[in-house]
Amino acid sequence: MHRNLQKIFGTTEINRDLIFLLLIGGLYSLGIYLSNTFVNIYLWKQAGDYITIAIYNLAIFIFQPITFILAGKIAKKIDRVIVLRLGVIFLSLFFLSVLVIAEKAATYNFILGSVLGVGYGFYWLAFNVLTFEITEPETRDFFNGFLGVLQSFGGMIAPISAGFIISRMPENVGYTIIFTSSFALFILAVITSFFIKRRQAEGFFYFKKIVRERKRNKNWNRILNAHVFQGLREGIFMFVITIWIYIVTQSELSLGMFNLFFSGFSFVFYFLATKFIKPTRRKRAILIGSLILYLSLFIILTHASFTTLIIYGILIGIAYPIINVPYVSMTYDVIGKARNAKELRIEYIVVREFFLNIGRVISILFFLLAISFFDADTIIPILLVIFGALQLFIYIFVRKVHLTSPKKKVIVQEEISDEKKR
Repeated sequence: MHRNLQKIFGTTEINRDLIFLLLIGGLYSLGIYLSNTFVNIYLWKQAGDYITIAIYNLAIFIFQPITFILAGKIAKKIDRVIVLRLGVIFLSLFFLSVLVIAEKAATYNFILGSVLGVGYGFYWLAFNVLTFEITEPETRDFFNGFLGVLQSFGGMIAPISAGFIISRMPENVGYTIIFTSSFALFILAVITSFFIKRRQAEGFFYFKKIVRERKRNKNWNRILNAHVFQGLREGIFMFVITIWIYIVTQSELSLGMFNLFFSGFSFVFYFLATKFIKPTRRKRAILIGSLILYLSLFIILTHASFTTLIIYGILIGIAYPIINVPYVSMTYDVIGKARNAKELRIEYIVVREFFLNIGRVISILFFLLAISFFDADTIIPILLVIFGALQLFIYIFVRKVHLTSPKKKVIVQEEISDEKKR
């Protein structure tokens, strides 16, 4: 298996733990795409207003960073793999809770969002730390790219399958099937985690110290600023587009079709991004991807129909891999070269996610404030244009990030590398 992967991606030294971590990431993605894609629609059909959906998502982004801090402390005292299992267990509890609450889910939107946020916090803290520990700079682009391929594959088959099941069966029966299926996939993820070598850390949890490291480490400060702006865009876009698709089509199957096109193109472009976006091209790729992501928005703002939504899905399916593969790799490289990275890697991951969710929370609070004073149909397109443009700030910050060898004082910039190739 290792040799086949190396032939495809041209990567060496793909270790056993890396393969199992990819498998867990794939199972997680399949379970989330199968069910979580439709939770916002499930709540919308019960409540019929944006405030209910926004509060549900706000709870997720409030409890996720809080749990990240708690999970970081646990990881320093116990084991990262155990934290990963806790995350999957809480995600399973979330879907079981939706099943039990059923028709009253919209009433308990904040509680449901809180449980999901806790699950995300435990899972992603452990997954991100394990990613940092298991991968090296030489295998990081491969891992992020192949994980993107798995996520895209899950995004292709899961939502369209779930949409088909829901549309062909009595509503409650369809949702019961997909939520139960997600639960089973998370159980498989827990079982798979037992094959990863246990990784313990010792010492205290220095959260504030790594936050203050921004003043000393300019690269770290720029990466954190980029994540805040990433969160500012994501906060609104993570649920508004989904609701728009359902409003336009009134069909879960159409939402599944949207995700099929989006993930299908992501699948292809994650593969291509992994193959062709080398370290010297990372910043340029982030700029190109961000421009595609923002400009594609105007296709659905000028005329929202099923066709334009599919075109939008295709374009963002192309854009996200072009952004994410170099952006995530660059982030881990900055952490890897930061002060005391080996001892404080967990703190670096926690602080990064904390800043990302600060942006998300601010975004949703602004959204709630805006729709409280203005008509939703009028103000939401304006918010999408404003917050969509914030994606470009990621490039503005990362273009000044320079990773140098400790033995060299000269900064090797991307433009110099490109010039030499010419």
